[in-house]
Amino acid sequence: MKWRGRERSSNIEDRRGTTGGTGGGGGLGYNPFGRGGGLRIPMGGRSGGLGGIGVVIVIGIILFAMGINPLDMLAGNTSSVSPSQTSSSMPSTSAGEDELAQFVGVVVKETENLWGEVFQQTNSRYAPPKVVLFTSQVDSGCGVADASSGPFYCPNDRKVYIDLSFYDQLRRQFGAPGDFAQAYVIAHEIGHHVQNLTGVLPEFNAQRARMSQEEQNAYSVKVELQADCYAGIWANYANRENLLEQGDVEEAINAANQIGDDTLTRGTVQPRNFTHGTSVQRMEWLQRGMQSGDAGQCDTFGSGVI
Repeated sequence: MKWRGRERSSNIEDRRGTTGGTGGGGGLGYNPFGRGGGLRIPMGGRSGGLGGIGVVIVIGIILFAMGINPLDMLAGNTSSVSPSQTSSSMPSTSAGEDELAQFVGVVVKETENLWGEVFQQTNSRYAPPKVVLFTSQVDSGCGVADASSGPFYCPNDRKVYIDLSFYDQLRRQFGAPGDFAQAYVIAHEIGHHVQNLTGVLPEFNAQRARMSQEEQNAYSVKVELQADCYAGIWANYANRENLLEQGDVEEAINAANQIGDDTLTRGTVQPRNFTHGTSVQRMEWLQRGMQSGDAGQCDTFGSGVI
């Protein structure tokens, strides 16, 4: 991705190297790869939401299998932190990580440009989120989180949280190398913020009490796939801005493939318990956004589209 020399976002909150929490608060317990609630804009789909009324990591799937409900994050709920999660030791930042922080700032700025344009088309204003960079542990509006939580979006404070060490994990553990795979992660998180602003996730939260667990899981999949589609819309924008290099698209599609529920769980979790979508579904919706560049094509809640 051609990112060097481009403007960086002013909405980056760098908390690296600072103590993240006291250990007395609630913990996230699960990485939803970002979720969120808020203002609606008419862009297709039902209920006036952006494309309808609405990157998982293996740690999250493991926690799900351990009985921790990942859907609690949709409401900004918190769960307890284990003693191993309350360590305040902070590794020093490296020059390579500082460069990665600059990369994040550029990608975030490009998402701001895109969604600012999209919202303006409906006479609405896009309010970008803060993106918090942290090391090891962080206090968020959704509780205390550590690096194992992975990147996430907190609906309570409307911030995206990223421990940059996750990107090394994305490359080594998940087999998804490349800067555009990293950009996909950010764009997916920002996609959840868009859902927050358009009212997708608050509607989910309002309906959750009336849903069975399987219904909640199925709804969650649609929320996550829509965020993938929104990430694809950003990729389409990046292409229009001539930011893509050879192999970038393949990096993002490979990342979506590697983080499907079925791929991560290797058959140990029944499909009815999936919360993010299969590899095929995640690739399909990412590519739909890439090819169309149209938020109205991201209606994962439409009949028969999943």
